[in-house]
Amino acid sequence: MDYKHFKDKLEEEKTLLEKELEKVGRRNPDNPSDWEATPGEKDTSQADENTVADSIEDYEGNLAIVNTLESRYRDVKSALDKIKNKTYGICQVCSEEISMERLEVNPSARSCRKHME
Repeated sequence: MDYKHFKDKLEEEKTLLEKELEKVGRRNPDNPSDWEATPGEKDTSQADENTVADSIEDYEGNLAIVNTLESRYRDVKSALDKIKNKTYGICQVCSEEISMERLEVNPSARSCRKHME
């Protein structure tokens, strides 16, 4: 297995995910491995109720995006740890090798095709 190839792919994806997360969230200062959504950029201090509602809607949208991206981010970081620990490419369910085709499509795959979630 070409660990360097997959490590490079995962590092690239991790960088992209961090950039996307920074657009809609920030690292939690109390837990740097956690991301939290940020509110919209609207000034609501003297706003009418429609502007406040829009700001809340923006925050909820950011929260959904952060949750999705953060899940993917954790998968990528886990895959990088597995490369480091030489356990990369092994199905978490049956301990069989994950096919190269599956890893090429999804380098952070945790299971073989048979045990896909």
